[in-house]
Amino acid sequence: MKVVELYGRVRYAVQIEGLSRREAARQFGIDPRTVAKMLAFSVPPGYRRRLPAARPKLDPFTGIIDGILAQDEGRPRKQRHTSKRIFERLRDEHANGRKGATAVAVATAPPLQAVHRIVRWRERARTSPEPTTPFYAVLAL
Repeated sequence: MKVVELYGRVRYAVQIEGLSRREAARQFGIDPRTVAKMLAFSVPPGYRRRLPAARPKLDPFTGIIDGILAQDEGRPRKQRHTSKRIFERLRDEHANGRKGATAVAVATAPPLQAVHRIVRWRERARTSPEPTTPFYAVLAL
């Protein structure tokens, strides 16, 4: 990633001094497409995802997880679901309609780490005084 100083120097050379984009690329030792991007953005834009992060195992369950956490809102802290208990409920209750099919349930349930991450973010968002952005929304920007 290019530093802000180089951004400023390239933009000054092209916009103020009248240097061509191709000549600026040659002079600063960067690609002409990079010069075009530097002229388009006043500061480095950072990393931008083209598509949101794919979560094929977790996406079908986020609504269910949110429902479980919403039910826990009024309960005392010791009676709320932990992320491990939510994972176990997903595994046991949503095994594609099959009762006792633990192998299928384990294969279709989202990973415990993913459930833990969602629960932790939701808890942080609930207790935080300022609005927060979910980690997957930040990655999608």
